[in-house]
Amino acid sequence: MDSAVSESASSETENIQTGLVREQTLDSTEELIHYSYYLPEDYDPTRKYPMMVVMPGYNMMWFGESSSGSNLESGVSAIEDAMTKRNETESSSFPAGSDLRIGTSADTVATPDDFPAAYNYGTGKIEDYSRTAMLQKMPEPVDNATVLNTSADPNHIQALYLWEEGNVPAKTQFTAAMTGYFDNWDFRPYVTAIPVRTGVQPKGAVVLMAGGAYQFRGNYTDSLPTAAALRELGFQTFIVNYRLSPYTQEEGALDVARAVRFVRQNADVYGIDPDDIAVMGFSAGGIQAGEFLMHYDEDVNGTALDENYVPDALDAVPAHASAAGMIYSFYGRLSVGNMDPDWLAEGDLPPTFYVYGTEDPFYRQFQQQYDVIRNMGISTGRIVLNGWPHGFGSDGGWVNDYAAWLESVFANKEEF
Repeated sequence: MDSAVSESASSETENIQTGLVREQTLDSTEELIHYSYYLPEDYDPTRKYPMMVVMPGYNMMWFGESSSGSNLESGVSAIEDAMTKRNETESSSFPAGSDLRIGTSADTVATPDDFPAAYNYGTGKIEDYSRTAMLQKMPEPVDNATVLNTSADPNHIQALYLWEEGNVPAKTQFTAAMTGYFDNWDFRPYVTAIPVRTGVQPKGAVVLMAGGAYQFRGNYTDSLPTAAALRELGFQTFIVNYRLSPYTQEEGALDVARAVRFVRQNADVYGIDPDDIAVMGFSAGGIQAGEFLMHYDEDVNGTALDENYVPDALDAVPAHASAAGMIYSFYGRLSVGNMDPDWLAEGDLPPTFYVYGTEDPFYRQFQQQYDVIRNMGISTGRIVLNGWPHGFGSDGGWVNDYAAWLESVFANKEEF
């Protein structure tokens, strides 16, 4: 190296901060992007170094120092942050009307008396939240019971694997050497059917996906309490235990499609019209529902992602849903709702119901996408809970309104 280059490199090195440099920001079209980086103490600007990028936090969104650690721990911490972090937007600007209300726990449904002990989620109230409940896993299917080899049971809670063993469409290689995830490498997606009480005439079906930043499934705080509430209101409910990280959003969408096909295939067994099916998701689970509706519904099957997948009899059933529920969620990816009406129009989206609180960190995005969807002419419904945060599950007094809206959508679906 000649002396001029050496002096230049020495001067450049003196101006570079090494070690862990925290809380840097970049401008984006939506929000500031926060990031940190690390350079070794002996960093040499004349050398080439490998670069590793780590995206922590809720749906890959940075939530500050509490997002450090493993991906699972980051996801849990970020959800808890979102449940306590106040939104900086003034909710007083919300238009007058019935959408905005004071939330209540008066009608929140506690664990039904006929639920097996393994499905006990407690009171369903956000005030009784616990990390243990949020991370609790639902019982898996017995033996190798699948949606193809086992008859649907309309009288009891039933867990069934969604795919036949050895024929699960995937593009991600999840191996035994990969540890630290919520699910083990040999996890098989499954659906849990929670039918209405005996003697109740079903009004339709709802397929639910819990949130959890794609790092875990918060079934005992999100989907299970809501399924119990909807069940009491006459809806057959189905909880999808979809694939999480390291799998992709696309692979999880195929799990949702598979569950919808199962419900449609067994509509007679469950006593419903095969077109009276809604998909509903909480937080990341809503994004998962949106991915299904945008790209993997109707006749799309596993071959769209995996050329080695062998279609079976269930793939002949269209994965069609007539309504969507975005519970503190939106159509989009990661932590960013998509506000492009041209992109949203590609999904031929069904009527969509939004529920969120004014203290949710994503409040502004929920507001904006609701307006975009409504202005596109898509039938919408909405409940906004004044002063409520992210992650309230079935609490807040919104479920009855959603059920009434859904019943109306099913009764008038030819108009949509």
